[in-house]
Amino acid sequence: MTRFSPRTAPLRRAGGLAATALLLAAGPLTVAAAAPARAADPVFTLGGPAETALHPYAEGGGAPKRSTAGTTVTNPADEGYEGEFTLTFDLTGVAGVADVAFDPGPGVECETKGTRSAVCTGDTLAPGLSTVTGLLLGAAKGSEQGAAGTIRVTGEARSATSTPLAAPFTPFTTRVTVGGPDLVMRKLPFDHEPTPGQKQQAPITFANRGSRDADGVVLTLRYSRGLDIPQRYSNCAYTTDETWTTARCSVDGAFEAGATYTLAAPLTLEATTRAYRDLFVYGIQEAGTVPRAASTARSERGSGTVLRAVPLTKAPAARGVDLEPGDNEQEAEFRTANTADFMAYGDEASGAAGATVTARLGFHNDGPAWIGRIRSGGSVAAVDFTVPQGATVTSAPKGCRGVTAEGAYREDRKTPAPRYLCPAPTAVRDGGGLDLSFGLRIDKALIGAAGRVTVRGPGLQEAGLPFDPRPGNNTARVVLNGQSGGGPSPSPAPPAEGGPGAGSGRTPSAAPGTSGTGAPGTTGRGGSLASTGSPAAMTASVTAITALTTGLALFAAARRRRKA
Repeated sequence: MTRFSPRTAPLRRAGGLAATALLLAAGPLTVAAAAPARAADPVFTLGGPAETALHPYAEGGGAPKRSTAGTTVTNPADEGYEGEFTLTFDLTGVAGVADVAFDPGPGVECETKGTRSAVCTGDTLAPGLSTVTGLLLGAAKGSEQGAAGTIRVTGEARSATSTPLAAPFTPFTTRVTVGGPDLVMRKLPFDHEPTPGQKQQAPITFANRGSRDADGVVLTLRYSRGLDIPQRYSNCAYTTDETWTTARCSVDGAFEAGATYTLAAPLTLEATTRAYRDLFVYGIQEAGTVPRAASTARSERGSGTVLRAVPLTKAPAARGVDLEPGDNEQEAEFRTANTADFMAYGDEASGAAGATVTARLGFHNDGPAWIGRIRSGGSVAAVDFTVPQGATVTSAPKGCRGVTAEGAYREDRKTPAPRYLCPAPTAVRDGGGLDLSFGLRIDKALIGAAGRVTVRGPGLQEAGLPFDPRPGNNTARVVLNGQSGGGPSPSPAPPAEGGPGAGSGRTPSAAPGTSGTGAPGTTGRGGSLASTGSPAAMTASVTAITALTTGLALFAAARRRRKA
């Protein structure tokens, strides 16, 4: 029996972190009075790679090369599971094919029982996806090329009361094969600081360093919005979304072990006029092993010639699963000398005390570059809105955070704030922007009360926008009961390509009822504010009626006094 201790690396719990972030953002929860006495037992899903290839056993001695396959558990609940769980690994299917060792995560212990089974135990499962243990797989002594078998994983759990849960785990099976291709993509020597319009050749080159042939390959090309590949091949399917264009090119043929291949004609990679910070990702996989894309965007076939790969060197062998998937892909990052003009816009309104109006504000990207933080995933900018004096925010767009008048953190998330920070998306297209809608109650009808709208860096310590050459139009105003418009706002621009939504190309002059952040009622820039329920008009009408009624009553009383 062999016992494996937990590794020191942190357990990957992406789902748990995401769920925690969502709970923190949502604030305090209200517990329903009629909640059931006990929720249904969770059903956990076991997972991992469907197939893993092993380097053939080295007969000449030396340390064997091992492949790693992680065993994951998905907890569908919104909170972590506390209680003992056990995973059982049936290894009889890989006897004589693979030697198995374990690399357990924190809080998990694993023991092998001979060569036929192993058990891993733990006492907590985070929400979402967790990697419980890694499997370290090596080809067994005496195993032959193409030998294969399966490992089956089952699980059971006990709650905090030591009661077994009903059907807590769905089982999982992974296939292990000795030998396979090893497709390796060669890194290309690009100029990583191009100028807009610059074109570079991309002679994609890859090798098969495995022990078996690859039966057909799929070349995947992904390039962000500032880049373009003009060629459109007939054996490639193209999809485009707000940030990426992806081409998946199916190339037929036997790609032999030990051989190196290149494209019959190199690709052309162009930095377009909208380029700024961009990525080009290029990878190679064996046909039939590429997962179907999760994107909902519709793919289109190219109408050009067939993309072909030709050998540079050759060596014979057979086919199988890739031995080292980590070297199948390369990426290149480009920093293009370019600019983008982020232009703030505000709004104006008039209303009596007590009236509630809707302020529409935000910014528009007048280009020429698109701006994206596609590697870090952070916001590219933020809208900083200071509320006009004498007004109170009654509704704010989702994602906007109230701060103090000085911009400091505010513990109170329930009461209205004097200032709001609203993050922009990860990417803002040229012609796109961020449109926001705030509800404002006029508490005091002050003449010319003005609030400030600024598009700035995403953090309070990031005031500037390094890509913006015109900081003078980064500020606008929201004016209540003033004599003119909402300050320095840009003139409306026609909607750009890409459809509605933040960073999608819709300008702030869109029709009422749409918003780049999902907030209702976002419309034009610098125009009059909409009054919800027409309270200003109603107030004026009531005042007029009251005055008329009072005048008639005084007139009647005077006549009675004269007659007396």
